[in-house]
Amino acid sequence: MLRIKNLNKSYTNRKVLENLTLNIASGEVYGLLGANGAGKTTTINIICNLLNADSGYITINNQPISESTKKIIGIAPQENLLYKTLSCAENLQFFADIYGLDRETKNKQIEATLKAVNLLDRAKSPVETLSGGMQRRLNIAVALVHQPQLVILDEPTTGLDIEARYEIWELIRQLKNQGMTILLTTHLLDEAERLCNRIGILKNGTILAEGSLSELKTLIPGQEVLVLQTIQEDEAIALAQKYGFIPRRYGNDLAFLLPEPLELKEIMTRFEGIPMDSISRQPVRLEHIYLEITQVNR
Repeated sequence: MLRIKNLNKSYTNRKVLENLTLNIASGEVYGLLGANGAGKTTTINIICNLLNADSGYITINNQPISESTKKIIGIAPQENLLYKTLSCAENLQFFADIYGLDRETKNKQIEATLKAVNLLDRAKSPVETLSGGMQRRLNIAVALVHQPQLVILDEPTTGLDIEARYEIWELIRQLKNQGMTILLTTHLLDEAERLCNRIGILKNGTILAEGSLSELKTLIPGQEVLVLQTIQEDEAIALAQKYGFIPRRYGNDLAFLLPEPLELKEIMTRFEGIPMDSISRQPVRLEHIYLEITQVNR
C-alpha cells in the first residue's frame, strides 16, 4: 500500500529525515513511534504531497505521490480540522465537496461516516457543543468521508482523558477489522502496543527498528524485567551482574533485564543480604523496548 524508500529531508543545516525507509501493507495498522522532533510530522507532510523531499521516493498503491494521490489519502491531524460553528454533518459536507463527491455519494457517505464514528445522533449539533472525544472522532470522520485507501492518524488521542482515549481506540479497532490501512503516529507506547500490527521506532529521522511486538521483543537482552527499590543500589547491581542480570535505569527506577523468567522466591534468594523496600516482576513491554533501542545502545 505505502512504500517509502531512502527519504531525506533537511531544513538549512538540520537533517530531519535520513534515509527513511518503511513499507505498510494493505489492511495493516502501522505505528510510527517517536518523540517530538523525531520526524513524524515531516514524513506525513511529504506523504500528503504538502512538502517536497530532498531525495528518495514514496508510492501509494504503486503510484508516485502527486496531486492525484491526495484523493486516496485521508488524514486526521493532531489539531482538529473542524469548523466549530458548523454542525457535524456540515463539516463533513464541506470536506466531501473538497474531494469532489457527487450529491448522492456525498449524502450516503456523510451518514455512513457519522454512523461509523458513533455521531449519527449528533449530525445537526454544532461542533462547539461536542466533548473533546466527540470532536476527535469527528476529526477522524473527516479523514474517512471520501473513502480513502490509506488513513493517517496523527497523535489521535493526545490531550484526551482516559474515557475518550478508549473511545478512539475502539474506533481504530473497528477500522482495523474493516481492513482499513492506517498509519498511526504516536508517542504513547501503550497506544501503539494495543493497536498496531507492526511498529517502527523513529529517532532523528531514521527507523532504528521495526516489526511486530513479538519481533521487537527479540531485540531486548532479557525475557523479564525486575524492578527493585533498595538503599544499597551499588551492591544490588554488583550482585545481580554475577547472575547475568543486566542493570537498567528507567527514570528513577532501578531495573534488571533477566535472561529468563524466575520465580519471586528464587529472585529473593539471589538478592539475599540486600535490604529491599519493594521488588516486582514485569513482562517486557514496548516501553522497555523503546528505551533499549533509542537510548541504551545509541
